[in-house]
Amino acid sequence: MKKIALIIVLLSNSLFIFAGDVATYINLGFSEDANVFMFGQYGISEDTMKTYADLYAVNVKKNVFVKNGVMEKVFPDKIFSGQDGIGGMLMLLHDSSDLVERYKINHVATGRVVYILIDGDAPKERLEFRDFNKGNRYVLTLVQEKFGTKDSVSSSFHINVAITDKEDNTETFTVGLPNYKRKGVTGYRIKQIVFNPDETALIIVVEKDLFSAKEGKSIRYMVETLPLH
Repeated sequence: MKKIALIIVLLSNSLFIFAGDVATYINLGFSEDANVFMFGQYGISEDTMKTYADLYAVNVKKNVFVKNGVMEKVFPDKIFSGQDGIGGMLMLLHDSSDLVERYKINHVATGRVVYILIDGDAPKERLEFRDFNKGNRYVLTLVQEKFGTKDSVSSSFHINVAITDKEDNTETFTVGLPNYKRKGVTGYRIKQIVFNPDETALIIVVEKDLFSAKEGKSIRYMVETLPLH
């Protein structure tokens, strides 16, 4: 009985700690010219128990959303045990057919993944990897700052990128907006790094921790893009 009681307490504590929801990130592919990247996130809100899905299309060269490239929707349908919200993503993808057609998004062309943060692994502020296809070495350093507490929390981040080629020449870049404070965001992690299909840009997938008194802790995603010479 003591063991059962302990398990119940641990589960209760886990539910409290992770109140909110964890979105699932999905790579939806690139345009034929590799200059537009589409991605999404979906899940079930712990607050409303409704399925949500968000879809974004990004201009890779400019690191901004394309025109009408943001679609976010909450679905009113009843949720049953075992559902994960993928149906909402499929519905939203269907609704985005004009956007997909306009930019000729190929859902199979998802680029080349060179880094992924495995669930359960400790995130790193500094990442270093070598691209054996190009012979370049990449060092990415995540710099973040948190402001306020609880309901007034906000945070900013940027990523310093250093690329060293085979001749030992190094170029440095800053990705992101160092002075832009995102309300409700408590922290950031680099989740994935992907080359676009023609390998002229890096796509950096950033995982965001959010907090609000109403919804508790949640996880959402965003991307930053870095055009390469």
